Amino acid sequence: MPPWLATRMAQLGRLIVEALVLEFGRDEVLRRLAHPFWFQSFGAVMGMDWHSSGITTSVIGALKRGLGPVQDELGLYVCGGRGRHSRKTPDELRAVSDKIGLDGDALARTSKLVAKVDSAAVQDGFQLYLHAFVVDADGHWVVVQQGMNDATSTARRYHWLSEHVKSFVEEPHSAIEALDGATHHAPIINMTDRLAAHSRETTLELTQAGPQRVVDTLRWLRDGRQPHCQLPHHHEVKASDVFIRRLWGTLAAAADRGPKDFADLLLTPGVGARTVESLALVSEVIYGAPSRFTDPGRFSYAHGGKDGHPFPVPLAVFDKTIGTLKHAVSAAKLGNKDRLHAVRTLDTQARMLERAARGDDWTTLVFRERRRSHRYKGMTVFGPAQAPPPREQAPGRSNLPSNRSRQLSLGIS
Repeated sequence: MPPWLATRMAQLGRLIVEALVLEFGRDEVLRRLAHPFWFQSFGAVMGMDWHSSGITTSVIGALKRGLGPVQDELGLYVCGGRGRHSRKTPDELRAVSDKIGLDGDALARTSKLVAKVDSAAVQDGFQLYLHAFVVDADGHWVVVQQGMNDATSTARRYHWLSEHVKSFVEEPHSAIEALDGATHHAPIINMTDRLAAHSRETTLELTQAGPQRVVDTLRWLRDGRQPHCQLPHHHEVKASDVFIRRLWGTLAAAADRGPKDFADLLLTPGVGARTVESLALVSEVIYGAPSRFTDPGRFSYAHGGKDGHPFPVPLAVFDKTIGTLKHAVSAAKLGNKDRLHAVRTLDTQARMLERAARGDDWTTLVFRERRRSHRYKGMTVFGPAQAPPPREQAPGRSNLPSNRSRQLSLGIS
């Protein structure tokens, strides 16, 4: 800031604030400062670049200098600022409070909490470097903070107004202002969102439970068992997308328990081993714990995909699965839950067997389903699946056709 502009900004800023106090009172000054558009206009009318992040720093600096001589007269006190000045805010608030009879410790705690919320509870890629706290003689206040994203060279401003704050940890802001482009390139963790109430409670419980609980939870997250779905960019289902041991357990449960436990369940004519495999995966979707859905590609083994990945939709199997489950649900509605319990048994058995179960790898399983897809009335958006050529061999052979050849042979392209 050149001195000639800094001096004029301080003077004009003081005059504008004095006029506002005279016309509308001190509370209106705080409300205006909490409004991001007004704040930006305020800086622009004082000669600062209208779109610059420097408006925040210059406006706060101008107000602190300009209102200093008349702060007791107006009953408005500007504390904090940029960098090292922001760290002095609690002490400045205590000094002001001692003078005018406010609770300095409470205001200092508010200052620290507001800064902590925007640096820890809201993690959006912007590092706070400015914290300004304006308080009036009645204890009402406004906070303006700003953070910088070095990667995008953009700033974000956070506005707080005491009359709007019902909770410091649930949607306390009056506004958060940034360029549109500043919000699209980084994930945001906003623990102040009202939808994050459960997360806040869980975080508190986790902390109160002691360090071992934290360590166990971190180990659980590290091992990839968290119920968080982040899908890859590729469209096909690769072996890396499937927790193969879980699928082996499912298939083992279908082979081992299906014929024994489903005598009464398998009333639909034509239901066989392949339908039981699909039912086992459907069972897990119904009864499985959230931690078991970290590899959603595995569930495509039940009924394939309409684009042919991992294989064409086996309509015959699909219909049998629907029919069998429909019988189970209909019976349960009438009070007979035996058939539905039989479906649930598949999920229970799959979890028991997956530790010891072994079988073919994902590539082999998919290859086999593609080869026999025409038997199950396999269908894709490109048409019905065709019988593969006789010379097509299992994966690992030197004359194995390319994926493109296999797709053509199945009639899906």
